[in-house]
Amino acid sequence: METTLLSSAQVAGFVAAGYLRLDGIVPDELNEQAIDVLEAGIPRSPYGTPVAKAFPEGTFARRLIELPEVAGALHSLVGPDPTIDHHAVHIREPHNGHAQPLHADAIIDTRTDAFDVQLMYYPHEVTADMGGTLVVPGSHLRRVNESDTGRYQNLRGQTRLTCPAGTVMLLHHGIWHGGRRNDSDVRRYMFKIRFNPTVPQVRLWDTSDLGSPAVLEELGRRFPWYENATGRLEIHNRALMWRAMTADSSFDIDYWATRVTNRPGRAA
Repeated sequence: METTLLSSAQVAGFVAAGYLRLDGIVPDELNEQAIDVLEAGIPRSPYGTPVAKAFPEGTFARRLIELPEVAGALHSLVGPDPTIDHHAVHIREPHNGHAQPLHADAIIDTRTDAFDVQLMYYPHEVTADMGGTLVVPGSHLRRVNESDTGRYQNLRGQTRLTCPAGTVMLLHHGIWHGGRRNDSDVRRYMFKIRFNPTVPQVRLWDTSDLGSPAVLEELGRRFPWYENATGRLEIHNRALMWRAMTADSSFDIDYWATRVTNRPGRAA
């Protein structure tokens, strides 16, 4: 299967922001089939089902995730042969006045050396009045349990997705997000799949640019909702995540991880 692996800078951008956008990468042929497929529903599979069993060869979902850009991005983040945690079709009716509270999916998850990836596929253009998915960039490593953040209405720097048809987003499982209300005259569709890794998530991407200054630049990004002091927690957590993903225990950003992990005289 042909794939297009992510660069180190792209993976570092994912580690910093908690998501990766692939705008308009799904061909029109698939987008045109999508609405009928999503309307009919996609059969569910038990948690932990291998991709090949959950989505047999030739099915719409299998063709979607085997697109070179999608397959390469998934391989770069979760590795080969992930399992399907769950998948769902989300349909928001026209002039639906209800918006999801801001939340992170599933129970609180404190893993620093592994993560799940959620794919969100939008078969048609999403305009501002259609609502789309709200995401808070850089929130994925601030651990919360499901809708603990639901009381927050707006955070500085949040993004509400507008995108062309055939856009795919890949999100870290901990990202704060919520579906917005649909104020348009048309139905809004989104197909979501959560992938669980089955191999260590270490250097799975194209590492030829691992030493590029762009990598550190991405990992050091700050987002508008960060306060100066508490924002350092996100930088620290990114450093720990990058250490795990590169198997480089010496990596650091502004000395935060080195300082916190310093244990003189203790056995490893």
